[in-house]
Amino acid sequence: MSSKPPPPPPPQKLSVAAAAKTAAGSGKGPGFTAATTPYIKDRGPVSWPSLFLVAIAASSLVAYYNIERERRLESAMGRVVSSESAGKPAIGGPWSLIDLEGELVTNVSFQGKWLLLYFGFARCPDICPSEMLKIARVIDGLKETHPQLASKLVPVFVSVDPARDSLTALKEYAKDFHPDYVFLTGSPTQVQDMAKKYRVYVSKAEETDDGDYLVDHSIVVYFHDDKGELSDCFTQSMRPKDISEKIVEKMTTPEGLIA
Repeated sequence: MSSKPPPPPPPQKLSVAAAAKTAAGSGKGPGFTAATTPYIKDRGPVSWPSLFLVAIAASSLVAYYNIERERRLESAMGRVVSSESAGKPAIGGPWSLIDLEGELVTNVSFQGKWLLLYFGFARCPDICPSEMLKIARVIDGLKETHPQLASKLVPVFVSVDPARDSLTALKEYAKDFHPDYVFLTGSPTQVQDMAKKYRVYVSKAEETDDGDYLVDHSIVVYFHDDKGELSDCFTQSMRPKDISEKIVEKMTTPEGLIA
């Protein structure tokens, strides 16, 4: 009597993950899917709340960067104003440009006046107009509260884009701003020399297809006393009220007292 062959071994049971892995490795199955791995859920599109949180995080980072940049700039400007070398201020110096009438104007032309000096360009879409209007508010406010001090103040705009800011262009641009403003331009060499003395960062952006371009530059108002020396610097983050208080403080100290 012949013996019966042994029964076949029972089929080996694999875990869900092992079965999926085996199928994926053999090339005969779909691998990991929602069917073979119930704990893996199909993810739908990103929800609006998630996008909102991402936007808030991005905005917070940008705001932090701008605040930190302003803080460092204010700190650096404070050191520049307070530091002296051989009795001379760390920034500034002799310069010569031309006004809207084509007349020569130099740093000596403003002896006896306190200057609010700003570097910008006429085609600036937002920052330059905003800063210039802020200074205009300062001047008008001081005319009401401290008229004697305001009479000694002169706001000055220096173009860092002489290639496009011709006298004609600046005359048209000046119509939109406070009548007390003095607008100055010059040759590229003259402008570059003055910007270098004031440590103004100037960089021409890449031109568009129609030849237009922006100019990236420092956003600082340089405040000079009536002797032509740098007294303070006002950054973009400062409010008109803050600037006015600084001006009054500087102009009424024993060194700059106006009776």
